[in-house]
Amino acid sequence: MAHSAKILLLLLALFITAPAGAEPLDAKTPVRGWTILSDSEPDAMAVIAAATAYNINHLELSHDIVHDLREIRDAKRQALVNRLVDAAHKSGIAQVLLWDHAFYDLNYYPAEFRTGPGGTIDLDNPKFWEWFKADYRALLDLAPRADGVVLTFIETGARAERQHSTTLPTAQDKLAAVVNAVADVVIGERKLTLSYTHAEYRNIAGAIAKFKRPDVRLAMKEVPHDFFLTHPNDFFAGTIARPTLIEFDTGAEYNGQGLIANTWPGHILERAKDLLRRPHVTGYVARTDRYGLTRIVGRPSEINLLALKRVGENPNVTAEAVYDEFITARYGRAALPHVKAAFKNAFDIVTSSLYTLGTNTANHSKLDYDPYASSYSRSVSGKWIDPPYVMVRHDVNQKFHYWTDIVNHLAPAWGKVLKGTPLTETPEVLQRGWLTPGDLIDNMYLDFICKEKAYGVRLAEASVKHIESARPHLTDAQYRDLHHYFARTLLTAKLHQAVSTAYFGFRVYARGARFHLPELTTAVYAALTAIPDLARAIREYPVKPATGGQWNWVADADEAMRYHDWITKTGWPKDTRGFPNPYGGLTFKLTFK
Repeated sequence: MAHSAKILLLLLALFITAPAGAEPLDAKTPVRGWTILSDSEPDAMAVIAAATAYNINHLELSHDIVHDLREIRDAKRQALVNRLVDAAHKSGIAQVLLWDHAFYDLNYYPAEFRTGPGGTIDLDNPKFWEWFKADYRALLDLAPRADGVVLTFIETGARAERQHSTTLPTAQDKLAAVVNAVADVVIGERKLTLSYTHAEYRNIAGAIAKFKRPDVRLAMKEVPHDFFLTHPNDFFAGTIARPTLIEFDTGAEYNGQGLIANTWPGHILERAKDLLRRPHVTGYVARTDRYGLTRIVGRPSEINLLALKRVGENPNVTAEAVYDEFITARYGRAALPHVKAAFKNAFDIVTSSLYTLGTNTANHSKLDYDPYASSYSRSVSGKWIDPPYVMVRHDVNQKFHYWTDIVNHLAPAWGKVLKGTPLTETPEVLQRGWLTPGDLIDNMYLDFICKEKAYGVRLAEASVKHIESARPHLTDAQYRDLHHYFARTLLTAKLHQAVSTAYFGFRVYARGARFHLPELTTAVYAALTAIPDLARAIREYPVKPATGGQWNWVADADEAMRYHDWITKTGWPKDTRGFPNPYGGLTFKLTFK
């Protein structure tokens, strides 16, 4: 999902028709679902083939397969969708849903209906709703054996709540009107995605109350925002008296996308044991990839899918049991203690490498400390925790306030400006005086960062050694696969260690002579000299990870060298996002001895 808007996933599924010999799932049937995002047909078919062993009864085709239902007017995409729907039904999956957005770009709709202020749709025009329903019927006819539609109301060209109406005075009324209109066409259940600032939670609840059909079901993300490991469980899930699904991101959108170690059944179980036991929750749906060739089925992070399967069968299952079952079945009992030790480090490696002091500092897994604004605003887990404190382990062992401590020190000066940054979504942070203008990074916080990144590197090194210890018990193919998996994880951790030290250390250095402690210049010099070697190692790594996903692992080498060259050669940019940098034009000379 794009990072320009905060997302609460509410799925309302209306089942269109049941395939021959099958029946849609009723509201009392536990849902065991997967979502396929990638349009790689071989990968999608591999996921569908694996679904039987997981007793999957619900499949969603989304994003690169079909994000807007109108896309299936393309003959090639339509054929792919129908092949996947048929394959899923043939494999025994009872219901297959297609994603959609409402509304599309305004120019999709005839000009005769765009008569509201600013060319918006006039929702009071009954002919618009006639046209809308007819268009929807025509689209559904192109995938006649699909069982439902996932309707998304955020990140669309023409958001429903922004259209014109005098008879539908509130955003809740407008959202409900669209759902009710679709429900008139699509018989059964349907999905809906809405934006979710705290005020918008009230809009969601209000809109749901206006849905006419009692059989509308809901589903919500495991977290109240995008899929960050440090976010709390979604506080809204299970609070509405309608059958509810929980969506889990086992595809690790922000956490490595299955290209590095993402083996954390304990984390999955911890969330699931809370969320799946809540009132009205009837099951789950899990993402199986993050575009391209990043499917997790057949790869180490498939263990997270097994965790969801087992917790659905036994709410008291332990992470140890999941590790033992998955690794023994995949790699053999003799390899279990070594592979298990490597797998168990994954959560802390990622949360100390792609995260910094308890908050995510990667751009959809990409190395991007600057100018990615969301790390210092939209993605901060403290938005959803009251009071907003976090205890950071990882050799730091310090309790931090997310805003006054972490963001206040980690954010560059431009990242603490309200206008033009995602801080507009949380103005109360500035109103409470939690952020101080200017760059406050200092040697103490740099030391915290360096400790945490070194911790991640040590764990990654340990995991590589565990896999090497397992070698006598693995086939050559198994060993190569696991060794490359953890070796790439180690390179990723080392790159983040070097770049974060160079980036944050340079900002400390740029604050003036009083910050130029010997340990600072030593650390920055060492990091800057390490970056070219690490970048080269990544570019020349003999076995690159899967391609076509949202995160290009090899491209992180270029990103690292961009920071290196800004700091050592060209000078830091004079401004970022239109805001002047206090260290613009400065360099750190590599003549230090």
